[in-house]
Amino acid sequence: MPDTDPQATFKRVMLKISGEALMGDQGFGLNPPTVERIAREVQSVHDLGVEICMVIGGGNIFRGLQGSAQGMERTTADYMGMLATVMNALAMQSALEGLGIHTRVISAITMNEVAEPYIRRRAVRHLEKKRVCIFAAGTGNPYFTTDTAATLRANEMSCEAIFKGTKVDGVYDKDPAKHDDAKRYETVSYDDVLAKRLGVMDASAIALARDNNLPIIVFSLDEPGGFRGILAGEGTYTRVQG
Repeated sequence: MPDTDPQATFKRVMLKISGEALMGDQGFGLNPPTVERIAREVQSVHDLGVEICMVIGGGNIFRGLQGSAQGMERTTADYMGMLATVMNALAMQSALEGLGIHTRVISAITMNEVAEPYIRRRAVRHLEKKRVCIFAAGTGNPYFTTDTAATLRANEMSCEAIFKGTKVDGVYDKDPAKHDDAKRYETVSYDDVLAKRLGVMDASAIALARDNNLPIIVFSLDEPGGFRGILAGEGTYTRVQG
């Protein structure tokens, strides 16, 4: 049966998407049809029996680094960015639960009225019960990106891979939007990503994945069925590994 193979390949995965992925064609904020489309992609993988963690960036609402560049104190700007990720997590939770998927938003910053605090053993139990866990507010610390938060939580949750959803179908040696001769890597090493500055994730996240031998699969979130397709052994993507 086709639905059994993906379960054997990956039992538990982390899906990392940017806040900008939720904007749709807008230049800012949340686009509900886009949020719902991504939720359906998650649903298609959840239906395979795969346990799913998520981390969503906050760049569609506020990006701490940009705020800092405009003169705002960096720590304050980063905390504002963390709060933006909570808003995105709540939007995704609403969309997933509208599809009948039990979901928990788990925040690294305590805000009991809207999200659970991060307790590792409780989060693992949610996953075992096939609930989707959306980890919000980054690591709870300024100066760390949501890429690093995703890699940290993926390791803590014993995920077998990080799926990084982007606008392109993998990692290229140069920007494919600007260069027709850009070459896509089938696989690339952590060290090459760092040395060639390929921009998959920030250096801290790549180093943390490398130290724990956690593969990163970069794929296009704009490709319908792409997330499920990779779990079924199909589709186009780049695997970052040792």
